[in-house]
Amino acid sequence: MSYSPPNSAKPFTLNISDKDLSEWRQLLELSRIGPLTYEAQDDKYGVTQEWITNAKDHWLNKFDWRVQEKHINSFPNYTTEIEGLNVHFTALFSEKKDAIPIVFLHGWPGSFIEFLPLASLIREKYSAKDQPYHIIIPSLPGYTLSSGGPTNKDWTIQDTARIINTLMKGLGFNKYISQGGDIGSIVSTVLSQYEEVAGIHLNMLGNVDIPDESTLTEFEKTAVENAKLWRVTGSAYAQEHGTRPATIGFVLNSNPLSLLAWIGEKFLSWSDTTPPLDTILTNISLYWFTHSFPRSIYPYRQLFGAARNAPAPIPKPFGFSWFPKEIFPGIESEVKKRGDGKKGELVFYKQQREGGGHFAALEKPRELWGDVEEFVGKVWKQ
Repeated sequence: MSYSPPNSAKPFTLNISDKDLSEWRQLLELSRIGPLTYEAQDDKYGVTQEWITNAKDHWLNKFDWRVQEKHINSFPNYTTEIEGLNVHFTALFSEKKDAIPIVFLHGWPGSFIEFLPLASLIREKYSAKDQPYHIIIPSLPGYTLSSGGPTNKDWTIQDTARIINTLMKGLGFNKYISQGGDIGSIVSTVLSQYEEVAGIHLNMLGNVDIPDESTLTEFEKTAVENAKLWRVTGSAYAQEHGTRPATIGFVLNSNPLSLLAWIGEKFLSWSDTTPPLDTILTNISLYWFTHSFPRSIYPYRQLFGAARNAPAPIPKPFGFSWFPKEIFPGIESEVKKRGDGKKGELVFYKQQREGGGHFAALEKPRELWGDVEEFVGKVWKQ
């Protein structure tokens, strides 16, 4: 019998109202670009005045939201209710009864659209009749098209992992693979505690120690130096998210130009090859139209705030792909240590030396997907 999604998965079409588009345009038109300063001419201090000026003009006069919306809607989108939350996901379901379910988890400041290039590759290669995988791409709770957690209690990464696991079980998948980068990698490591998860593949691991540098290759030494520089000059945003999320939330939800500067900088500085401006603006537009920024930075209180938690060992087989411009170095000897030493073993590891950065699914979808397929082949047993 072929697979079909349950009735609880409701087909969804994205349609931002003309009213919301008009408000966005008015606010952006009226927003002021700051004066030229010494710092605003050098991207080592953040976005430059030249970039923000050009990006604002493009957003207003060349960017077409309806074209981007149509592209998003060209993929099957769904929503379902879990614990009172409206959870959005994009999916490429297979009709094959033995298809392998894989959930792909984004991070901040990304969204589900990071994985659309990867989904396009799969859609081009397979039809639903012969696709060997179910591809599930959720919007994490609090991000873009999924509603946020309750306002009367704290919401944690563990809560998000529970929602994702419930989503997968609700779709009929009692065994699946999780893949993630950034916050998605942390959610995946939490998911590895669930019995339904057969293994996890990651393209980022935070809090990985640096071994004796005399043992490192030149490739690894360069990555370590870049990471040290990022910690000193590029990580202040995370401290702000982790310690004053309410304040920065109000600031960035008030003006689309502010959001453009704050999020745009990350796509510029964390990517190996800068994504197309329309892609960056589509992601930021989704954050703007859905009031996502204040709802999406809750993980940082656990990761950078007073309630900082040490990561738990990974108890399942895991794989790791290291793209050279990732801000956290993924040195194999240290990545291995994240396993629990029992079933939690590093069974796949690859250094993608030909390029790619923090947004691997967006920058190098073919390479990431190839790694995921190879990892799945090692860990999936019917």
